[in-house]
Amino acid sequence: MINNAYLVNDARAWVKRKNAPDEVLRIALDMESKDAALCYELFSAYGQKPDYWGRILFDAQGYWIYDGDMLTIAEQEQIARFIINYVEII
Repeated sequence: MINNAYLVNDARAWVKRKNAPDEVLRIALDMESKDAALCYELFSAYGQKPDYWGRILFDAQGYWIYDGDMLTIAEQEQIARFIINYVEII
């Protein structure tokens, strides 16, 4: 079952990249996706026309899969960990 503590608002996450410059990504919950229990779209965080970096989908058990070709496995894990461990400061 999906934990209700997952990211629910747009957020920005720093991605430490090994073979490219580090990047800040905007993570946006895709409320209209029917592909998974939770789906997040990834965009470059800054700029007039943000680049699309793919999406990360979570199933009901909390397993995730990356749908895109911009991130390495280690980078995908960083984003998944950020979403799973996200705590909104009130």
